[in-house]
Amino acid sequence: MNRFGKIILIWVVFTAALVISACAETVVAPSAGETVAAGAAAPAAEADKPLVSSYAPALLYFGPVPADAPLEERQTPTVFARQWPKQFPSIPITNSILYTWVVAVVIIIVVRLGTRKMKEVPSGVQNFIEALVGGLRDMCEGMLEPKVARWVFPLAATYFIFIATSNLMSLLPGVGSIGWGEPVKSVMPFAIKHAEVPLFRPPTADANMTVAMAAIFFVMSFWWALKYNGPWGLVKHIFGVKGGFKGLVVIPLSLIFLFVGCVEILSICVRPVALAMRLYGNIYGGESVLAIMLTNSPLGIAALPFYFLEIMVALVQALVFTLLSIVFISLFCSHPDEDGAEHGH
Repeated sequence: MNRFGKIILIWVVFTAALVISACAETVVAPSAGETVAAGAAAPAAEADKPLVSSYAPALLYFGPVPADAPLEERQTPTVFARQWPKQFPSIPITNSILYTWVVAVVIIIVVRLGTRKMKEVPSGVQNFIEALVGGLRDMCEGMLEPKVARWVFPLAATYFIFIATSNLMSLLPGVGSIGWGEPVKSVMPFAIKHAEVPLFRPPTADANMTVAMAAIFFVMSFWWALKYNGPWGLVKHIFGVKGGFKGLVVIPLSLIFLFVGCVEILSICVRPVALAMRLYGNIYGGESVLAIMLTNSPLGIAALPFYFLEIMVALVQALVFTLLSIVFISLFCSHPDEDGAEHGH
């Protein structure tokens, strides 16, 4: 159990670190002409403003504020601005990155509480963690060969735990609604009309995070494919003639399977895109629906049914991302229609 906890912990930290390199959503600063035109135009209607979930502002920069930063980020606080090497780009810390760290800390604390004092008969947090990790391990072993399951399990378990935790924590009050915006008169202190710069934003509602996770999947799946098949075996796996055909019929079939292999290469490249966009689209869409219902109904009552729906979506999308990752890897690391001679790689 301790071994599983440490592996999951390492992958969570690695995923959180990679999203920093993915950077925030790029916003191009307007030109001088566009600025004048925008100033002359009438103020945009309240309904035309982007939803809260579409914002990914830089709350802090490691290094100086970039010269091409958006106007609303020109006054963003910086760290090590004077000591920052000129050849290094600034690193923005967005609200989604900040909440990624919060999610990672929550996972670390829960895993540590469940594995600190191990008991032969588990109970409480230990029982929950063992059931969760055991179920994910059984799922991997049921879909993959034993040695491949041992490779894939840490990544698959991390994906499910991190995505499910992120999705569920995105439904907490204050996420996306506490931040900076236009102040309004109210009996409540620090009241604002709209959180134009939210302090926290769901990590999985940021395409940078889902793309980072999909990039990890792509790199690791390719590495495991090479490890399982070998370089030449991987080429044969993609372009080789299947079905055990022999003789002269292999010659025309080789051309057909060469075309099929090219289609397979395209499919391999599309897989991480599908993983990233499916998760991002579902969570971003859910956040958008909640934002609309909260702002366009008395006391936000209309959003209540959607909260229960989003709880189910949060878990389903975590499971779908994990299952598809395992399935895509199994397509690389299996030879169901070939003899077992190649399994010894």
